[in-house]
Amino acid sequence: MMALGPLGFTAPWLLLGLAALPALWWLLRAVPPAPIKRRFPGVVLLLGLPDEETQAERTPWWLLALRMLALAAAIIGFAGPVLNPEPVQTARGPLLILVDGSWASARDWPRRVERMTRALDEAAAAGRPVALVNLSDPPPAPPPFAEAADLRRSLAGVKPQPWEPAIETAPESFLPEGNFDTLWLSDGLNRMGRGALLRAVTQRGMVKVWQPGTPVLALGAAAVEGTQLRVPLLASTPITQPLEVVAYGTDPSGAERELARVDVGVQADGTGEALVALPPELRNRISRFEIAGQRSAGAVSLTDDAQKRRKVALISGSTAREGLELLAPTHYLRQALAPSADLIEATLSDALLTKPDVIILADIGDVAEADRVAEWLEEGGLLIRFAGPRLAASDITNNSLLPVSLRQGGRSIGGTMSWGEPRRIAPFAEGSPFSGLVVPEEVTVREQVMAEPGPDLGAHTIAALADGTPLVTRSAFGQGEIVLFHVTANAEWSNLPLSGLFPQMLERLSVLARPVAPSAEDLAGQIFTPLKRLDGFGALSTTEAAAGVKGEDLAEGPPGPDLPPGLYGAEGRVLALNALPPGRQLAPATWPANVVLEAEGSARQTALQAPLLLAALLALLLDALATLSLSGRLRGARVAVLVALALGLAPIDSPAQEAMDEARAIAAADNVVLAYMPSGDAQMDDISNAGLRGLSQILTRRTTVEPSAPMAVDLESDDLALFTLIYWPINAASPSPSPAGYAKLNRFLRGGGMILFDTRDADLSGFGTATEAGQRLQALAAPLDIPPLAPLPADHVLTRAFYLLQTMPGRYDGPIWVEAAPLDAEQAEGMPFRNLNDGVTPVVIGGNDWAAAWAVGETGQPTFPVGRGSAGERQREIAYRFGVNLVMHVLTGNYKSDQVHVPALLERLGQ
Repeated sequence: MMALGPLGFTAPWLLLGLAALPALWWLLRAVPPAPIKRRFPGVVLLLGLPDEETQAERTPWWLLALRMLALAAAIIGFAGPVLNPEPVQTARGPLLILVDGSWASARDWPRRVERMTRALDEAAAAGRPVALVNLSDPPPAPPPFAEAADLRRSLAGVKPQPWEPAIETAPESFLPEGNFDTLWLSDGLNRMGRGALLRAVTQRGMVKVWQPGTPVLALGAAAVEGTQLRVPLLASTPITQPLEVVAYGTDPSGAERELARVDVGVQADGTGEALVALPPELRNRISRFEIAGQRSAGAVSLTDDAQKRRKVALISGSTAREGLELLAPTHYLRQALAPSADLIEATLSDALLTKPDVIILADIGDVAEADRVAEWLEEGGLLIRFAGPRLAASDITNNSLLPVSLRQGGRSIGGTMSWGEPRRIAPFAEGSPFSGLVVPEEVTVREQVMAEPGPDLGAHTIAALADGTPLVTRSAFGQGEIVLFHVTANAEWSNLPLSGLFPQMLERLSVLARPVAPSAEDLAGQIFTPLKRLDGFGALSTTEAAAGVKGEDLAEGPPGPDLPPGLYGAEGRVLALNALPPGRQLAPATWPANVVLEAEGSARQTALQAPLLLAALLALLLDALATLSLSGRLRGARVAVLVALALGLAPIDSPAQEAMDEARAIAAADNVVLAYMPSGDAQMDDISNAGLRGLSQILTRRTTVEPSAPMAVDLESDDLALFTLIYWPINAASPSPSPAGYAKLNRFLRGGGMILFDTRDADLSGFGTATEAGQRLQALAAPLDIPPLAPLPADHVLTRAFYLLQTMPGRYDGPIWVEAAPLDAEQAEGMPFRNLNDGVTPVVIGGNDWAAAWAVGETGQPTFPVGRGSAGERQREIAYRFGVNLVMHVLTGNYKSDQVHVPALLERLGQ
């Protein structure tokens, strides 16, 4: 192949024909020899007669240019032009394919597989032996070079791993012996330990690096910041458009939901952070954060006990008698903390054994387990104490388990022996943990214990009365803190526990007791069992019979084959190990000058032969038209007809059809798209869109199918073959498609597509005529090529395409109709089902209002109720499962019916 810049030619010798173009130009412009003039008297009779046929003396210059261009295009086209030609592989030696194979490779893994496949095909054509090494899963010994065709068959087993590649391992342990060329598929991240491996492969032969063109995105571990969760976001290169970080968690029924979605801007240094603010109960349900649209373990941040509910021990010096629970010191504490914390009510010694995050002492004077409490505080505990008659009467004014020294007795405001009125609470200062909370005017304090004045009293005060008297004081104790409310925890001294401010203050304080990341010393001697593991694509899966890991190894990390990312548990404690190690910074990979860099976004080789030959043919057709026109043989409508034929257009009398928008076609063809038929009712269309969006989210979380945003079908312009499933809600005013639209729908059904008809009437008509929606369905479906239908049999593939189902409910739970089974369908030997249709049922008809059951709002919460209580949520879950089965049935057909052939196959194999 000869290359001229970005243009190459497979048959360059044909370009010599271009040298003949000047001679051809001269020949075409040659004028015939002048005629000999002979005077003939009869010519006088011809004078004045019109000459209907004229002939130009010379060929016009523009026609000559058109002919030259046509011939030049033909010559160049036959020479086999190629844009951005790839260099021809002249090497015959072995080829080693190195794959980083880390979590950063998962985002574009199909393109990496395509590049490896192309390299193997080129090696097979050149007869080169090939070896493949996944650096994130290196072989125990150097792999031998093998035939490229054999290696390609095993390519499907190469997967990205949720950890960093082992580039710091001695290269000799996995590199083959001898000289070889190397194709390195980099994940795009810079790593300090790559130098030794790069030098080793450079010494063996030529090195070519395939580099991704998109930035690598990742999430760090979530941390508590006040009442919010802060999730750091990292990018290998700066990006301008904002990203979305989504928080997922479980609802009360146990189903996974989207709990929050926030936009994150990325700064010039490639960093950003997502701040998620949710009520305490929802915040405690968060199980992970994800970057929307990213499929990699690095784009997932798992949460553990550091972001979950705290364990709060309530200790009281007295118990309320029966019927006087409202006077108990812990009653209002229990009501305030129950929604967001796990409460422990026991003796102080028993409570310390459970290792609580917070201990609350309500009106306790002398602490019996002072030494053990002090040790617990040293390790980071939070002790909250409330005053009361016992504390006021005790003599522990200088006790070390108090944040400040106290005066003897108490202070009574507004009593019979006091001249003052009950005091209000002053606004909280900016540095206080209560800053930003609004103090209700009706909250007052009647009695309190007084702090001993001192120079550092103001530094310990985090809440005060309107006259400046400290109301809440705080001091550090080792790694923990001690907080004292100078009033009781019940309404005896103040109406603060009766207000909405009380649980807010406790929530702000309990946030301070969030456990931090444990150190190796904290986890030493413990064995943690893997509960769930994170794969390279960011999906969590339950582990079975996995070996435990040491606590110190879990704290130190980093993740690897022996310590995969995921959730680990021990003694009721759950720890998350994320793919991105703490402190990891992302930077783009850089390579030395002697390495050939093949960017993933570089231009691909493109053959230009067909476009050039087509251009030459069109130019010759235009030449013929121009010649006819100049000779006067082309007139009127014949010109338009010939021009239309030359340009390949449709006949003039053919009705014009609007073409599908290119961007819309690309979006529909690029991924699985669930579509819905417009109903003529804007509210119903919004429900259809929300329902398919909710089903798409369920498919993304539970399966490998990740649909794009739903689309409304435009029968006049859309190519229905690009859609996977069409949901068609029916009402009395549903518009009828045009004849061309019905033709498209029939082609869609014959080509393997499926339409889900939903009358949304709970099938009150029994598949027919009673309701207006049922009557309209019959009218709309009459022109469609719908096969005979029957109620869904119990052994239909829809009942086991993904989930095992017996009913297919939506908001209602009624029967559905599918293509009828063949009359000769018989029970398969050894199987609980029959040999049914070999294809996908083209239609599913019912009235269960599936879109409303699937519909979710912007926050990911269900839009419409289904049933009542837990039974309704269970029905919604079954509706989601039916949607998953439906999509899987469309995408995979009746592959599960092929299980009927298993006995015959096993018999042939002799097993």
